[in-house]
Amino acid sequence: MSLEKSVLEKLLKLPVDKQKEVLDFVESLEKKAVHRRSRRSLKGLWADLGVNISPEDIAEARREMWGGFPREDV
Repeated sequence: MSLEKSVLEKLLKLPVDKQKEVLDFVESLEKKAVHRRSRRSLKGLWADLGVNISPEDIAEARREMWGGFPREDV
């Protein structure tokens, strides 16, 4: 028996009020799944701002951030 048929059989055995609870639960799961799929990359969020960050810019920012960080070469 398929999962779908098994769930349907069990659902039909429940009272109507419990069936409505199951429907509400399934709809909440569906909303969570849609929300997860709708994420966009950060590049897409910045596209209209005209921000162009080069690899050199990133390297410079790293040097500035970590330049004074104590290092112990092991």
